[in-house]
Amino acid sequence: MTLSAKREYVIQMQSIYRTAHSKKEKSRLIGQVRQTLTCHRKHAIRLMRKSAPAAEMIRRLCDPVYPNRLVRILEEVWIAAQRPWSVRLKALLPLWLPHIKQQWPLSPVEERLLLAMSAATMDRRLGPYKTRLKRKVYGKTRPGRWLRQAIPIQTESWNVPEPGWQESDTVSHSGPNAFGTFAYSFNQVDLFSGWVESVSILGKRAENIVAGAEVMRQAMPFEQKGVDTDNGDEFINYPMARYCKDHGIQRFRSRPYKKDDQAHIEQKNGTHVRQLIGWDRYDTEEAVTAMNDLYRNEWRLLTNIFLPSVKLSNKIRIGSRIKRVYGEAQTPLDRLRDSGLGDRKKIESLYELRKTLNPFELSKTVESKLVRIWKLATRIRPSPAPETTHIKPNWTLETGDYPPYCVPRISQDVAKMRSGYRKERLLGTL
Repeated sequence: MTLSAKREYVIQMQSIYRTAHSKKEKSRLIGQVRQTLTCHRKHAIRLMRKSAPAAEMIRRLCDPVYPNRLVRILEEVWIAAQRPWSVRLKALLPLWLPHIKQQWPLSPVEERLLLAMSAATMDRRLGPYKTRLKRKVYGKTRPGRWLRQAIPIQTESWNVPEPGWQESDTVSHSGPNAFGTFAYSFNQVDLFSGWVESVSILGKRAENIVAGAEVMRQAMPFEQKGVDTDNGDEFINYPMARYCKDHGIQRFRSRPYKKDDQAHIEQKNGTHVRQLIGWDRYDTEEAVTAMNDLYRNEWRLLTNIFLPSVKLSNKIRIGSRIKRVYGEAQTPLDRLRDSGLGDRKKIESLYELRKTLNPFELSKTVESKLVRIWKLATRIRPSPAPETTHIKPNWTLETGDYPPYCVPRISQDVAKMRSGYRKERLLGTL
């Protein structure tokens, strides 16, 4: 018996069952249904006692709770806030609301609806505007050859009671070619508050790493107590060891080839560098200066005092599965201020500075500086193929004539996909 035939049979037997008056007759009908459908008696009883389905279902189309104008405003806020996760987006709305009302006049009803919108609804309504592109990150990390055994391995560092314990890493800006000297973004994230500092350096020599670490240490609103790095030779060297010893900074390292040991900084490498700068090649002092102008000013203020982040508060093992419980989304500045820890003078000065800043203006300045940075990217032009395969062509670093065996030939479509949503939007190609 097909499914449609079973449905028709059940509907017919339900009408007969409802007209039956005696208990004996109802019992006989239930037995007949059980034999016909080869099911359990209890299931047959439930089928007979079900209400009859409506002859025709009337679907009522109601107006959406959140009007399109409110969704457009939410989209602009999402873009200005660097496209955060919906939970973080909902947490930043009360903080950004005075500035939102300056940009777009909101009625009391619209203001109430905007604050009442759930994170799941934000994900659903912003779905058409979200672009998820898979990227390939080009890196050039080599394992350190010295002092490795003197640095203890740290694999579990998420639950820290105070600020100052950090993870560090570098992100290469080599483009499709890792030849020669090029720029790196040197990042540090505080495990307690989520505070992020970044600098750009040209080449990852030990002297550049030490200088960048000192710039970030001076700018942090707390004392640096420890740092967790990978096994790259830019971190495991004698200048870095002397620097950490002179400033009383404890050192830890992750296991080789285990990026999960540094999950916090790896996540910030994606959100604070790759999604911002992109995957182009930068190998000039001018480009490094422009990137530092962005990192040390508007980008640092926007991400640390205006953009909330979530923090893991507990891990619960349920059988073979680990359930992660996250705390309330807060900005790193608010998390430091509420904890009562850190440099109180710097924290209070940053809190007063936030009252005078407009996040939309910061976001516009970030976008304008990004356009200038992208124009400073080095365009790699391959040389013509040699006549014989065993002779390498001549090339010079100044002219950008890199050997063709170092430069992958990428189609225009693939290159456009790698350029990213942000760059296409700002350069007017969308």
